[in-house]
Amino acid sequence: MRRAATEVFCSILLTGATGLCSASTEPQVSPLSSNALQIVELQVALAREAISPGPIDGLVGGQTEAALKAFQQKYALRSTGVLDERTRTNLSPVTPLFTNYMVTSNDIERLLPVPVTWLGKSLAPRLDYETVLELVAEKTLSHHKLIQALNPSINWTNLTNGTAVMAPNAQVPAVSNKAAFVQIRLGERILQAFGAESNLLAHFPCSIAQRVDKRPVGELHVAVLVVNPNYTFDPAVFPESAEAQEIGRKLTLQPGPNNPVGTVWIGLDRPGYGIHGAPLPEKVGRTESHGCFRLANWNAEHLLKLVSVGTPVIIQP
Repeated sequence: MRRAATEVFCSILLTGATGLCSASTEPQVSPLSSNALQIVELQVALAREAISPGPIDGLVGGQTEAALKAFQQKYALRSTGVLDERTRTNLSPVTPLFTNYMVTSNDIERLLPVPVTWLGKSLAPRLDYETVLELVAEKTLSHHKLIQALNPSINWTNLTNGTAVMAPNAQVPAVSNKAAFVQIRLGERILQAFGAESNLLAHFPCSIAQRVDKRPVGELHVAVLVVNPNYTFDPAVFPESAEAQEIGRKLTLQPGPNNPVGTVWIGLDRPGYGIHGAPLPEKVGRTESHGCFRLANWNAEHLLKLVSVGTPVIIQP
């Protein structure tokens, strides 16, 4: 039996209307409004179920609504995208809601500027985080604007070892079961992983190909799993890029979270197609790709643990 969360979650209608809790359960001082706090509470609870609302941002949006619907389906609740009483009682509250991320010297030492051009990227020793803000946001599954809002006194241009950064206490759950199959719904721009009994294991926002003819429909299979992949830049894939046509040759880009395929490559048994991470998590599910399926790096890393070579990937319109 899941612990009731009535005292934590307000009745938030994801179609726009919101309600306020009668009393705050926030254990730390936060500069966020009561309404934003309650949305963060919901998003953190969903993320801890591997049901991603996108980067945690304290805002009501379509990805949070889709995640709430997935949660309701997982627990055989009426799938409305509305945080009603029955849904609240199935959500596990997170205490404390916020934690401090302690910046380390290793964090600071790994920062590197990311070149703008393809040629510049190919010459970089790695495509790592550019700023501590970006690093903390990704490690806490959050939007960088939320991290900034939570830490209004921090000078992000001059952070030192030992700086405490307030962030949501968000993390993905441990993996206990492998996925029997993965499903991608193109129209909804979501990717879901299911267990042997068709039970939902994970739900993620997903970017799809811009061109309809590059959106495969049907059953593919996982062919290869790569952590921290490099990326082969092929000018033929970017006919719209004047720089790509001028370069006229393939380039190899080194690994890192700002690599075009992020920190994970899950190759499929269709040449050139795969599921992978992305350097801009806030754009996942909102912008389109050249053909592959993009996830936030942390979601791609979780999916990597769920699948194996041979796992079916069913792509629906």
